[in-house]
Amino acid sequence: MQLGMIGLGRMGGNIVRRLLRGGHTAVVYDRDPAAVEALVAEGATGAADLAEFVEKLDAPRTAWVMLPAGAITEATVAELGGLMTSDDVIIDGGNSFYKDDIRRAAALRAKGIHYVDVGTSGGVWGIDRGYCMMIGGETVAIDRLDPIFRTLAPGEGSIPRTPGREGRDPRAEQGYIHAGPSGAGHFVKMVHNGIEYGLMQAYAEGFDILKHAASPDLPEAHRFELNIGDIAEVWRRGSVVSSWLLDLTASALAGDENLEGFSGFVADSGEGRWTLNAAIEESVPANVLSAALYARFRSREDASYADKLLSAMRKGFGGHQEPK
Repeated sequence: MQLGMIGLGRMGGNIVRRLLRGGHTAVVYDRDPAAVEALVAEGATGAADLAEFVEKLDAPRTAWVMLPAGAITEATVAELGGLMTSDDVIIDGGNSFYKDDIRRAAALRAKGIHYVDVGTSGGVWGIDRGYCMMIGGETVAIDRLDPIFRTLAPGEGSIPRTPGREGRDPRAEQGYIHAGPSGAGHFVKMVHNGIEYGLMQAYAEGFDILKHAASPDLPEAHRFELNIGDIAEVWRRGSVVSSWLLDLTASALAGDENLEGFSGFVADSGEGRWTLNAAIEESVPANVLSAALYARFRSREDASYADKLLSAMRKGFGGHQEPK
């Protein structure tokens, strides 16, 4: 199946590569010609601008936008809306605000163009591990694109099946779901990222306590010189707090237990704030997620060991670099 990809960064480029490996074809565009040339060398068809990009797609066309949420995505979707025609599909796979999806979908629907929002998780590892996808939009468009989603998804893998799921949508076991109408995909991904903040903060604070167990402020009998890297390693092997985030933590600590390469400045890309806004609108208490977001704000003023660990985890799963 053919897919067009706009934005060939850490996620977009690797999504294309995974599709090419799966036997699909791709038309690609990026403002950086070198990024386009790299994928052309791997079998994709390149385009020099959006007009050429749309022209090279076969009808009904599918264009996946993988750009930073905000003005650049808004402008790109608007331009595509002027170039594409009835029954074409525009996918936003970035971390856009779900209310923007609802608005865009309504505007494009008036032109007969389908709009699909795909909350995509997998980071820089997705090319091999696959991408967990939470998808919003019209059933007719999502069913048509199922070969694309099925190739990108992780598949069942070695994870044991959940008892009692017989007769339910099998796509969830493959690592992707049709979450609901336009906006639902990014809404689910938004909450996913809010939870991610909380999980990361819990690990960061726990390891900070372990790190300071040797503090001279403690009575000598209560001090422990602990091997933090070994603790991370043993916890990821059978403990109830094992997870991929802990795997990334263990990897970072194995390289440098003091995390000297990290300043501890921890950015937030918006989803945590949006999750808390949704919690306020729904009158749902979100104590942990609130505290995790505020901890990121605080990290920009006075970084701690916990903040360095958060930075290490963000670099591990998403390739996020600290601001210079």
